[in-house]
Amino acid sequence: MRTLFPGRDEERLAALVFAAMYGAGACAPAAYNIPVNFNKYFKGLAKVTKTFSLEIGPLRAQGIPAVLVGVTGVILAAGVARSLLQSSDRLPETLREARSLAQTMRAEVPKLSS
Repeated sequence: MRTLFPGRDEERLAALVFAAMYGAGACAPAAYNIPVNFNKYFKGLAKVTKTFSLEIGPLRAQGIPAVLVGVTGVILAAGVARSLLQSSDRLPETLREARSLAQTMRAEVPKLSS
């Protein structure tokens, strides 16, 4: 009989098949005892983080710092969205005040019509 997966432990494979066919059974825990090679995982993760780059205006980041900047941006955006949801009833008044403050802080002085 030819093996379906050469080089695999037949007991573990049988446990996987048994668990898939009949649900959790007596041999099901053996299905999860497959060793994981974390060395390959971390090498792949290192390659991905080396190629990750971010450029926003004058800000440039590459590798892990770029990942951290990206995650920080997502967290800040979530915080801004949550604060807007909580204070949505006061938003029009706040925007009017911000507009008037921006007009006050302008460098050019508006001319009065006479």
